[in-house]
Amino acid sequence: MQPAPSVIIFSTLSGAGFGLLFFLGLGLPVVTGGIAFGFYLIAYLLAVGGLLASVFHLKNPKNAWLSYSQWRTSWLSREGWAAVLALLVMGVFALFQVFFGVTLAPLGWLGAALSLTTVFTTAMIYTQLRTVPRWNQPATPVVFLTASLAGGALLSNNPMLAVILLILLGAAVLFHWWKGDRRFAEAGSTIGTATQLRGRVSLWEKPHTGENYLTREMVFRVARKHAVKLRVIALVLMTPVPVALILLFGAHHLPVALAVLSYLAGVFAQRWLFFAEAEHVVGLYYGAHTGRQVA
Repeated sequence: MQPAPSVIIFSTLSGAGFGLLFFLGLGLPVVTGGIAFGFYLIAYLLAVGGLLASVFHLKNPKNAWLSYSQWRTSWLSREGWAAVLALLVMGVFALFQVFFGVTLAPLGWLGAALSLTTVFTTAMIYTQLRTVPRWNQPATPVVFLTASLAGGALLSNNPMLAVILLILLGAAVLFHWWKGDRRFAEAGSTIGTATQLRGRVSLWEKPHTGENYLTREMVFRVARKHAVKLRVIALVLMTPVPVALILLFGAHHLPVALAVLSYLAGVFAQRWLFFAEAEHVVGLYYGAHTGRQVA
């Protein structure tokens, strides 16, 4: 699929922001006053900034509120409700910590659960899509959740927990890539199943002589050599670099800040590939290969 910068920014920033809110809600760490204000400012800038980027991706952003009415059937609607509830609950929790020095632990636990639920609902928007086999696998929500928790651990200054979660994130992403490369073949979608024609079916002529919405949005191709390079870059920036910075220099401000920047850059590259390598079954009508695309 065509990678949309706004969606990539949304999933990268909001995941880290809600991850930070998760740890703050659990009291890891317990903060009050000005320090609490600083933590919550970062969390809300990331979470809300990511959500706004997602809204701007809509064709008609002014109609975004209509998505909230479909919570019974739509993961996008559930994501919206979970995000609003998480931000509201954690906002009240933060209010008491910042201005009154009081930590309402049960409220924080609820906010932490809602924050993680928001990330899960975001992941399920993609996981549910049987038309994109690479996404339609249990490892997809695992990657989203692990990335959010790793980012939250970094931002909340839980260095050793961050190291563990970053290593788990690297393992989850590697498995997602390995499994994803096989998912299209496992799904069994071919030009024959797409057209419901029996026997050996081959494409004689493409349905359109020029580009259309489907070819622009759903049949994006990334060269294998570029995909491999980006996978290496994403993995190195996501896991080894921040882990090395923390283990070598400890939980000091500068190395942690560099670890956060490296993590965000790595997750951004991973999310770009997440969309760029997604093979939609509609591509079969346009002669797209099953498996990794070669430009």
